[in-house]
Parts: sequence; structure tokens; C-alpha cells
Amino acid sequence: MPPKAKAVYVCASCGHETSKWFGQCPQCKEWNSMEEELRTVAPKSTQQQSALGAGTAAMTLDAIAESYEHRYRTGSKEFDRVLGGGLVKGSVVLLGGDPGIGKSTILLQVCETLGNGLEVLYISGEESAHQLKLRAGRLGVKTENLKILCETDTQYLCEYIKSASPGVVIVDSIQTTNIPELSSSTGSVTQVRESANLFARTAKVLNIPIIIVGHVNKDGNIAGPKVLEHIVDTVLYFEGERNHSYRILRTTKNRFGSTNEIGVFQMGDRGLSEVENPSLMLIEGRPTNASGTCIACVMEGSRPILAEVQGLVTPSGFGNPRRMATGFDYNRMSMLLAVLEKRAGYFFGNMDCYVNIIGGLRIDEPASDLSVALSLISSLKDCVMRDDVLAFGEIGLAGELRAVSSAEQRILEAARLGFKRCVVPQHNYKSLSASVKKAIEIVGARYVRDAFEAMID
Repeated sequence: MPPKAKAVYVCASCGHETSKWFGQCPQCKEWNSMEEELRTVAPKSTQQQSALGAGTAAMTLDAIAESYEHRYRTGSKEFDRVLGGGLVKGSVVLLGGDPGIGKSTILLQVCETLGNGLEVLYISGEESAHQLKLRAGRLGVKTENLKILCETDTQYLCEYIKSASPGVVIVDSIQTTNIPELSSSTGSVTQVRESANLFARTAKVLNIPIIIVGHVNKDGNIAGPKVLEHIVDTVLYFEGERNHSYRILRTTKNRFGSTNEIGVFQMGDRGLSEVENPSLMLIEGRPTNASGTCIACVMEGSRPILAEVQGLVTPSGFGNPRRMATGFDYNRMSMLLAVLEKRAGYFFGNMDCYVNIIGGLRIDEPASDLSVALSLISSLKDCVMRDDVLAFGEIGLAGELRAVSSAEQRILEAARLGFKRCVVPQHNYKSLSASVKKAIEIVGARYVRDAFEAMID
């Protein structure tokens, strides 16, 4: 006689399980996230995981042999940069992004290079083999080492990976896979968690890199429990607007590299192409003789990137002035407006203020404070700043400019792109070498008002 089904409630955000429903999750405090699931038998995935890792014994650090960290080159410099230099053997990579952003496209393009020396297994739970053939033909993927498997049974897939021993495995997507022994539906919290656990264990035991595609919910986070991101080694996010051609690949977790690197791509008829000079892309098409625009230089990992910051200040037609920021933190913009009013003497009290970062780039670095403030001041006074000048620096609550890191790299990048003057904090100016000062005219400023005067001289 089959066992009686038992109802449990699982949080869609953190995976917490309870025997009764709550409006708010007791663990992560998320509202309306408890979903009902019926449990009949215990999952066999745990037994299979223990079988895969059977026969292992604890070892001391001295007994573990040192080995070189082998990485597979994907053929895309931008993709390799975000991964930390390439795809590490035995790693599990989670790639998330909005529908239609280009996740499957870039992975299919990567198969062309990986297939030169490795056998690539592409597991598709969303598209048929015929659809993948059409997409591969459009993208120019012709490698003979690419195998397509359209299956959603996680246990069968792991057994197939174990028997076939491919060089690289791509799972598209984790929300379509399921374990038949689990009574919950495909895409539920339990199915996603257990399937990801089984794939991760398979990758570690067989030393095969696995790339997993994950859907995102309406909040922009990867769908499924948050524990899904803890299971994998690397979490990548594809960012960008579907109506724009540029895409930004960003990493939020990487056990084998930096989490500050980004990759920039452009979507075209032949798929995604690399943008080797993002700075030139982000500042091209700048308006001339227009107020409210300033060039910022931010560091994305080891790469300095120039971005155009636009500010618009206009009299408000309502009692409460409106504030809006795109690509920049709204709370930080409010703080900068308060500093400009209190410390610098610029009045924004009855003005609508808008800040926009061109190109879909999101700036989180404090070094962009000065560029945002100068763009707002320029729009407020309707004063045009020089086109060949850029500025960077952090603004304190007293209105002073604070030093930022990697100042020389930022200045040299500006000089390479043809800028003639760079406004920096006074403390950064004192620490610059003589060779950097010869490459471009550098002005050190102590306060925001001093920096604005240097931008219009």
C-alpha cells in the first residue's frame, strides 16, 4: 500500500519548510512565499549523491597533492574575463537573466570553441533538437563534438553524464528538470534545489564543468530558493534591455576569480559579439554644447570604464519635486543633492532632478559621485562643461572630495581616449607619479565648487 501523502509548505525564497501555512516566512520574513507541496516518498537523490561520493576518506592538507588549476578557454575574451580566466574543471556555473536576453545564444556560441578539443553535451528542456539545429545554423555553430540531449529527468541525465563522460555539460534550464520520485511539480522549490544538488555532486565527483541556466522572477532574482546560488561555484547575471543591443555580463559570486569583472556584448543578427572597448561604446554619440552631461570613470574589477552621466534639473510643477535615477542609486543621489544644497550653496528644493547613466550601465562605485554632482550643477545653472574633461571622486557629507583607488589607471584610460583634462580629488593628485601628470592635464580639487570651476574653464 503506498504511503499517505503529506502536505508541507515550502518558502519559494529560502526553501524553509513548515507543516502549516504562514503568510510570512518564519525564516526569511518574505510575505506570501509559502507554497504547498505533497510528499509521498523520500527522494532518492540523496542516496544517489552518497553513492557518487562513496569510498572517500578524510585527508590532511599535507596529504592533498597540489595541482594546477586547469581552465578551459571559451573563445570569448569577455566571457573568460567574467569567469576569472576560463571555465574551471569540476565547477558549476549558474547563468541567469531575463527572457530573451541572450543566455542560450552565448552558450551555444561558446560550444563552437569548446568543441574544438572537448565533447560538449547540451541538455535542453525548453527547445527541441530541431529548434536548436536552426539556432546553431544561424549562429554559425558547426562543431562535430556538440551533442544535443532533450530530456528533463535529472536522475537519467546524471547517469548519462556518468556513462558518456563529456568534457563540458550545459543544462538549459534548471527550472525544466525534475526528479520523478518527488511529488512536487516541475520548477518548484524542492525540484530546483534537489536537481541542482544532484548536478553539482555529479560535477564534483566526475570533475566535469557544468553550466546551468536559471530563469529569473519579476524582481530580477534567479527563480527558486536562494540556496540554489549557494550550491553553485559561480553566479552570472545577464543584464540589459531587450530593446537595446548592448548586454552586460556580471558576476555576483565566483569561487575561482574576482566578482567585480564585467563583460560587454552586443546583440546582432549573428548572435552576441564582444565589445572590446566598452568606454568608447558608452561615450560615443555624446551631445555637444549641451548642459547636464559629464564623463565618469569607474573601475569594474581591473578594467577602467568611462561612462556618460546625464543630469536634468527643471522647475517642479507640483508641491513635491520629483527625483529619479536610472543606473545610479536613488538614495545616494538624494544624499548628493542634500550636500550640494547645504555645503555648496546650490538650491534644488523646488526642482525635479533626473540622473541617467547612458548605455544601460549601472554604477555603484562612490568614485562616480563627483560626475553625478557636476552633471546636476551643470543642468541647474544651464552651463556647458568642456567636452574634453572628465572627473571622478567621492563626495563626503561636508562637501569635500575624498580620494579613490586606482586613480592612475583611470587617468591613463582617459588620456588614451583623447581627453585633455582630468579633475581629481586633491589627495589623489598629490600621490600621482610625474609620468602620469605629463600624459594629461590634471587638476586637484578639494571641494565640489572647485571641481565645477575647473570643468568650465
